[in-house]
Amino acid sequence: MAEYKLLLPSMGEGVMEATIIAWLYNEGDLVHEDDSIVEIATDKVDSDVPTPVSGKILKILKQKDEVAKIGEALAILEIEGEKTVEVTESTPIYSEASVHIEPEIEKELMQPISSPAAPLLSNTEVYLSPLVKSIAQQENISEEELKNLTGSGLDGRITKEDILTYISNRQNTPQEEISASSEISPNPTPSDAASALPITTAPGDEIVPMDRMRKIIAENMVKAKQIAPHVTSFIETDVTNVVKWRNQHKAAFEKREGEKLTFMPIFIKAVIKAIHDFPLINASVDGDKIIKKKNVNIGMATALPDGNLIVPVIKNADQLSLSGLAKTINDLAYRARNRKLKPEDTQGATYTISNVGSFGNLMGTPIIPQPQVAILAVGAIVKKPAVLETPEGDVIAIRNLMFMSHAYDHRVVDGSLGGMFLKRVHEYLQNWDLNTEI
Repeated sequence: MAEYKLLLPSMGEGVMEATIIAWLYNEGDLVHEDDSIVEIATDKVDSDVPTPVSGKILKILKQKDEVAKIGEALAILEIEGEKTVEVTESTPIYSEASVHIEPEIEKELMQPISSPAAPLLSNTEVYLSPLVKSIAQQENISEEELKNLTGSGLDGRITKEDILTYISNRQNTPQEEISASSEISPNPTPSDAASALPITTAPGDEIVPMDRMRKIIAENMVKAKQIAPHVTSFIETDVTNVVKWRNQHKAAFEKREGEKLTFMPIFIKAVIKAIHDFPLINASVDGDKIIKKKNVNIGMATALPDGNLIVPVIKNADQLSLSGLAKTINDLAYRARNRKLKPEDTQGATYTISNVGSFGNLMGTPIIPQPQVAILAVGAIVKKPAVLETPEGDVIAIRNLMFMSHAYDHRVVDGSLGGMFLKRVHEYLQNWDLNTEI
């Protein structure tokens, strides 16, 4: 018999390590080729690692909550053969050919980090993963400190463990020994200020530690509010035609396609048409440059069973029919809720929609995901009396009404553009053609 080392495979650009969530098998268990044997989590998405061979698990090398680097051995398997199999690369979970990252997103992942208080890696070729970037920014670690930090990762890259160990040692170092470039910023960020406030607890209070995803969401939300000056516009839309059209087609669509027909593909179709009318909404900001995106990739905020949030992306949504949108939305939502998303499924969004109406809310004030410049929230559809203009005069009728909230980055989108875009989405929905084919 021979031994086989199961390695942590490549998971796409920018992912250099993963945390072990749970082992699906124990030492001594038999596994078959392509069985998923361990669940892992990165700073992008959760996934699992299949075994490329059949055999028995002799030893588990990385336990739950431990961090493994790409290419590091997770377990040793006993397989058919006469000598130990020493592999240098494990089969990637997602082949490089199948992973598409927008050039601007790839540029962002690979570029040095920087902050107003301490320019970080402005003239160095040291690579930092998004997670390590975020930690370095939060801890105000200077360029000089990072240049002198030796990484233990692949090709000397700095890993999460390296940066956390450095921070722990740094906190025990007298302030005068820390270089001037790493001094605490005189203008602390909101997260710095919040962590400095004394928190008191009362009898009966329950302390619930944030899980990994909640921490990532919290960091991203604070960062988004710090970067983009948010402005929000509201409008109430009569979606009676939309409701009638869906009621006419949902049964036939489900029978034909075996899938539900929700309101989301209709909302997204209206947004896509409005983006074509106002392309500056489909953009991002790079310093003092505005990047107008060619592709229309729609992010779809999706609530998970554990209460967290993830945003899968409909790539090239403007090239899909209503039926195609419906199928893609259902597929992404299902895989999101069942932890089956691939890393590339959450990358490259150029505009995002959040359906707060699914929770019974009338409206919301969404936070713009970076590096996008706008996000739309759609509220619950409610029957209300409304005034209708007819040739015979105004009448009051029961209509299906819905609020929409449009948050936009005031660095790029002025009130006129943000308001006109929202009004155009409103018009497309309010004047929905009942003869639209599905």
